[in-house]
Amino acid sequence: MNFTAVNQTTLHYSSAGNPDGFPLVFINSLGTDLRIWDGVAPHFTDRHRVIRYDKRGHGLSDCPPGPYTIRDHATDLAGLLDHLAVRQVILVGISVGGMIAMDFAAAWPERVQALVLCDTGVKIGTAVLWNERIATLRQHGMAALSEAILARWFSSAFATDNPAAYRGYANMLTRMPVAGYIATCEAIRDADLTAVAGVIAAPTLALCGAEDLATPPDLVRDLCHHIPHANYREIPHAAHLPCIEQPDVMAAHIAQFLAE
Repeated sequence: MNFTAVNQTTLHYSSAGNPDGFPLVFINSLGTDLRIWDGVAPHFTDRHRVIRYDKRGHGLSDCPPGPYTIRDHATDLAGLLDHLAVRQVILVGISVGGMIAMDFAAAWPERVQALVLCDTGVKIGTAVLWNERIATLRQHGMAALSEAILARWFSSAFATDNPAAYRGYANMLTRMPVAGYIATCEAIRDADLTAVAGVIAAPTLALCGAEDLATPPDLVRDLCHHIPHANYREIPHAAHLPCIEQPDVMAAHIAQFLAE
């Protein structure tokens, strides 16, 4: 395991693959850690340096007091890349990870060669939705919402076909710091990246699970109206986390995009 201190916050990260390859950075979603990319990352280790990390408040990284902002997360990423002496990257972000990728690309455009934005949007949810979730978490903890969250993470068939994996991802969610989850909910609640998306110059692939209820396909398609050089692809038989449900299909879309 690898750790570094960035912005007074210890981040857990992984750097693997071809040390001379162009860096490919994966950014995880709300309530998850870098392990959600286990099925996707190996597809790229022969040609790319593959970097994954747990954002603040998640996984094995520190959980500083909230609220956080999307820019806090983007600045953490910049600090991690500086630590790794990585100047330019391709970013692959899912859900809030996609929001972090967009904000990073707008703030440091010279550092981003391309973007893959998965199951995300310029604005996700409403203030009412996020405030209700935050209030429930503060009163009852993560277990109170875990089944509702998992029902959005995965398609209806996933739990039936993969009961052990479903239980394992439930454990990952419920064992993460509630304070970090809440602080990142606040970051999503307060973020509107409409203007940010409009200045992104990097070629962009927008991906979405066809059964995603959290960030539906129409929301992700909308990204392509905001980002000048964006194209949309849909992943069948997957909901909010196609990196888990359909990792090979997702990796194939990313590989085709990078080849083009």
